[in-house]
Amino acid sequence: MYEEIKEQAKKAALDIIDQAGLKKGDIFVVGCSSSTVAGYSFGSASSMEIAQTVFDGIYPELKDRGIFLAAQCCEHLNRAIITERAAAEKQFRDEVNVVPQPKAGGSFATITYNTLEDPVAVEHIRADAGIDIGGVLIGMHLKEVAVPLTLSVKRIGEANVTGARTRAKFIGGERAHYNDSMK
Repeated sequence: MYEEIKEQAKKAALDIIDQAGLKKGDIFVVGCSSSTVAGYSFGSASSMEIAQTVFDGIYPELKDRGIFLAAQCCEHLNRAIITERAAAEKQFRDEVNVVPQPKAGGSFATITYNTLEDPVAVEHIRADAGIDIGGVLIGMHLKEVAVPLTLSVKRIGEANVTGARTRAKFIGGERAHYNDSMK
């Protein structure tokens, strides 16, 4: 079961990285309910083992490409973000004082906090792309124009999966011309 979850997470992350055209320095937000991956309701069966397995599928792919991970905490921490200090500083985000725990922040955020080189918690981030594992609503942490992605992986474990990328706003009107590489 764990190896299958890891491979599903890896494949979904690679789909998003590819479709979003992510590059070094970009930010990838992950919202993950380990309870829903296991087939339970939100927050009812938090699992550090499942969170670690999902993390192990996603994080190496991001790290190898120089993409920052931003882990969304659960509602008990107001959906705060755990990320590397460099990512927070890149966006001029103020650090907040909280350390996630499995039942207050979530297992995935806890694993992230315990693994990153220089982790910080911030209230908000504007990610370039992301993955929602289990319907935890990552939209508040994406840049303003989010574009849903069709992923080859529809579920990680028992949890539904949704991916998104962002794009620049189109402005101007009928005479405007646009950069096709930014669509």
